[in-house]
Amino acid sequence: MRWSNGAGGAQMTATLTGPAGRMQIARGLAELRGRCGLTQGQVAERAGVSKATVSRYEMWQDRARIRWATVKALADACGATRAEQDALVAVAKSQADGWWVGNSAVPQWMDPLVSFEAEAQYEHLYANTVIPGLLQTRDYALAIHQAREVRSPNDVIEQMVEARMQRQTILMRTPPLHLWAVLDEAVLRRTIGDSAIMAAQLKHLHEVSESPTVDLQILPFSAGAHAAGAGHFIILGRDDERNPLNSMAVVYIEMRRQGIYLDDADDVGGYKLTFDYLRSQAADTSTSQRLLATALKELPR
Repeated sequence: MRWSNGAGGAQMTATLTGPAGRMQIARGLAELRGRCGLTQGQVAERAGVSKATVSRYEMWQDRARIRWATVKALADACGATRAEQDALVAVAKSQADGWWVGNSAVPQWMDPLVSFEAEAQYEHLYANTVIPGLLQTRDYALAIHQAREVRSPNDVIEQMVEARMQRQTILMRTPPLHLWAVLDEAVLRRTIGDSAIMAAQLKHLHEVSESPTVDLQILPFSAGAHAAGAGHFIILGRDDERNPLNSMAVVYIEMRRQGIYLDDADDVGGYKLTFDYLRSQAADTSTSQRLLATALKELPR
């Protein structure tokens, strides 16, 4: 969603109304309210809705369906221009869902992650246990799901793997997502499935890392203690200095059967700094390729 306050008024480009779209609407309404100096209670009174409704529409995490008439009423209560109203309503009306919405193979807690990936310009991630989903081969992903979903039937696991493969198409879109991954050396050394599966996975990493839209660095054991100090995290972002409301920055922290999403500026800034340190502590791309080759050569036979 784009919003620029110039001579021509406000302009937005509609986006998916999943969590990414909700975030744009929430930020737009919050900015309008801040601009006119009203409290949520005052906006609620003017719009004829409850204060809880105002709060909900200013928070992207809520899963209730967005109603365009409510968005219009809230924008109007904050003194929005006609152009600003129309722009917000256009996003609220674009109720198009991505392929993952309602897909039983994509857990509900991953819905925001896939939605944000669809809207992001870049994704920065750190992984210390397994190859991240966007870089997995099908056989590697199957072995991961078989280990994690020990009580799930084979057809359900196959659906999960297929969903993961479909998620990877984000790397082939136009314009493509720029992925920068820092992988702990332990990820290369942990044999998932068997040696043949692992060999194919390491070769795939080498091939993918040659893409101009993928940067891959390995954090070697020799680096010792490092900035992350914890597990897997992802930073999803889109920067637009001309239209700040079109920018996006979210951190995703992966946990067992759930994900934590952070969008507070201080939280995001802290993780961005951590990732900068990790990039400086990790091997450069050429050395990382040699570490990949060594790990492949030393796979147990």
